[in-house]
Amino acid sequence: MSDSEELARLADLHQRGALSDEEFARAKARLLNGEATARSSAAANPALNVINSLRRSREDRWLGGVCGGIAQLSGIAAWFLRLVFALLLLCGGTGLLIYLLMWVFVPLDEPPVISQRTA
Repeated sequence: MSDSEELARLADLHQRGALSDEEFARAKARLLNGEATARSSAAANPALNVINSLRRSREDRWLGGVCGGIAQLSGIAAWFLRLVFALLLLCGGTGLLIYLLMWVFVPLDEPPVISQRTA
C-alpha cells in the first residue's frame, strides 16, 4: 500500500471517528517520517527474526542436527532437547513427527569458510 493510500485510509478512519485527533496525528507522523509498520518490518517482531535465524547444526548432530541448531539458538543444552524429543516420541510419536518436519523444513547451517593462505 502506498503512502497516499495509507494517508487516505487514516483520514477516512479519523473522519468516521475510529481515530481520535491525537491518534490520527501520531499515525500520520509515523507514516510521513518513514517509520516501518508492523506488516512490513521484521524488526517489529523479534520472534520472527529468531525463527528465521534457526538453522540445523553441522557440528552438533546425531541425526539431522535439529537439536543442535535449537541448542545454538536458545542456549539450552542439546542433550536436554534430545531427551525432550525422545519423551515426546512416547506421546503417540509426536516427537518423531516434529523432528522430521523440522529436519525437512529447517535449512542446514552454512559451512564454515576456510581461507587458504599462499606461502
